[in-house]
Amino acid sequence: MTGLADQAWFRDPALGRILALLNGAGGAGGGEARIVGGAVRNSLMDLPVSDIDIATTLRPEAVMERAAEAGIKAVPTGLQHGTVTLVIDGKPFEVTTLRTDVETDGRHAKVAFSTDWKADAERRDLTINALYADAEGEVVDLVGGLADIEGRNIRFIGDAAKRIAEDHLRILRFFRFFAYYGSGRPDAEGLKACSAARSKLKMLSAERVWSELRKLLGAADPARALLWMRQVAVLTEILPESERWGIDAIPSLVATERALGWAPDPLLRLAAIVPPDAARLEALAARLKLSNAEAATLKAWAMAAPVNDDMSSAAFERLLYRNGPDGIMTRLKLALGVARGKAEGDFDEMARSARLAKLLDQAANWKKPQFPLNGSDVISVGIASGPRVGELLAGLENQWVEENFVSDRAALLARLQERVQ
Repeated sequence: MTGLADQAWFRDPALGRILALLNGAGGAGGGEARIVGGAVRNSLMDLPVSDIDIATTLRPEAVMERAAEAGIKAVPTGLQHGTVTLVIDGKPFEVTTLRTDVETDGRHAKVAFSTDWKADAERRDLTINALYADAEGEVVDLVGGLADIEGRNIRFIGDAAKRIAEDHLRILRFFRFFAYYGSGRPDAEGLKACSAARSKLKMLSAERVWSELRKLLGAADPARALLWMRQVAVLTEILPESERWGIDAIPSLVATERALGWAPDPLLRLAAIVPPDAARLEALAARLKLSNAEAATLKAWAMAAPVNDDMSSAAFERLLYRNGPDGIMTRLKLALGVARGKAEGDFDEMARSARLAKLLDQAANWKKPQFPLNGSDVISVGIASGPRVGELLAGLENQWVEENFVSDRAALLARLQERVQ
């Protein structure tokens, strides 16, 4: 038997208290609870565990009743689907009643509560997500998930086409889990089913699609998953902007991130596979309902001024002042990824990589200089409020920038006096 009893997270007293409560300790009869999903999967794969989800044969009302009797906070987070969140010392544990799907339309499901562990496992999406651990930490495998954990094989439970028909988002989940946990070639039946059902992705809300795509792009290395998504036309279905641009820049970008210690950045990876076209990116942001901040990041990149890697530090500082650093830094990171990908054995690309890295470091540490004058200074020398004030300020600021910000307030006021005489 495979056990998790020695895992630190499993020995958490709060978890033990909840399992004991749901398994009938303290006089409450009936019921069984097991840990399910990510905590079990990640432990078996020697990966960090964050959220701990629990499945139980108890109905949600019974879960809430037992929690109340034990003085444990219970939040009815999804009663229609049997989910109650129990909170101990501020730590949440999601508890869901075993269930079967009565009716599905690819987006939503009507469920019936159950006490059948095998039926509950078989309604889940992937074998590696349907493993349970009982109160003693013994792993219960009802769908062949342990073998797939061992082989890092991402496989739908039962008939892949049926699992996808129950929830079309499972197409993207298949590739996301492959990016995080898979190896080799994706499961052939899963690939075929995802390709056949790819048009159904249009039925999903934009928020769900972007949430899954963002998670996939945030994997340590999403390159293989994106490759297979492109091979079976799933990527084109959700991100047609990538069709001509391609995903070839991803491997070298990922290698650069690892070498330089950058955290995986989903938006940077997205920028690597779509064209820097402001109008198309605006349409993409609207279609996928990106947040305002995400849309602004893409727009800043698309609108950023081009950077010559051999420009001087002073010239680059002027560029940063006039354009801001954000979009320029995205351009530099993407260019650095490409250059490093070509650098092996190519001294020109190695030198270019070094220059780009230097500019990127300058941009990351740059602080915008404060122009010493304002409109009140112009008015104080006798210029009436109006367009002339802005014109004089703009002219002085432009000269100040071209001189690399060396003139102080006194020098600029003297220059202003000269211009109004």
